[in-house]
Amino acid sequence: MRARGSGRGGGKPIEPPMIDLHIEIMKKPIVFALFSALTFGLSKVPVQAEVTPTADARACVILLHGLARTKTSMMTLERSLIHAGFDVVNQGYPSRSATIEALAETALTTARQTCADDTAPDVVTHSMGGILLRSYAQAHPKLDWGRVVMLAPPNHGSGIIDEHGDRKWFQLLNGPAAEQLKTGGLPDHLPPVPFEAGIIAGSQSLNPATSALVEGIDDGKVSIESTKVAGMRAHITLPVTHTFMMHNPKVMAQTLMFLKTGRFEVSMTTVQAVKYLKAGN
Repeated sequence: MRARGSGRGGGKPIEPPMIDLHIEIMKKPIVFALFSALTFGLSKVPVQAEVTPTADARACVILLHGLARTKTSMMTLERSLIHAGFDVVNQGYPSRSATIEALAETALTTARQTCADDTAPDVVTHSMGGILLRSYAQAHPKLDWGRVVMLAPPNHGSGIIDEHGDRKWFQLLNGPAAEQLKTGGLPDHLPPVPFEAGIIAGSQSLNPATSALVEGIDDGKVSIESTKVAGMRAHITLPVTHTFMMHNPKVMAQTLMFLKTGRFEVSMTTVQAVKYLKAGN
């Protein structure tokens, strides 16, 4: 594992649920355009962040989206990390076309080759992307990794898959990887994470029908408890939803904080998060 930075070491009726399609940016284009412009592009006046990031050399960060999404869903986060001085590989993959193991092998081999100058890349995953990373790490135990931030990973599966995973329409819509995300499925048979992992869970849902299938407090798809995994360095829960969390300024700021320092700042407000993102590094 790469050692860098000064912060390392210290952390109901049911409707058919299509696993999130990549339409979030199109739903709120003005909101996200304004946020991105105000955060990363308009002001030339230096802003003193209330939480100061740790200086770091340019490191490569791999982004992995979730099931039935594309790399477009990670573009806002990608832009924030580039602004902070990282080299970013926003790796797309056909998430509904193969098993998790097969998807991981292709996507992460390609991404690591793109990060050729960084033999221990950082990684930020959303949802099933985190399971791809864990599966790949198990298959390639000699590889080194930097810090990893997992956004809403179904580390113990999801009750939505338990309910619908065996149904033909669900399989046609979501592919073979979705069936592996049942509770007690593939994620529960993977070993503890072999890297420095920080996990961000959500606690708000946009869909009461899908939340009814998930035990405990959830983000509409995955419970807070299901996001936790043996070996993780840090865990934080934020009032965000599964679908849109990667666009939330607090999620982006906490992601950057962990990549820079190996910890989350639990008390960070939205205003502080925006200032932190604007300061970058």
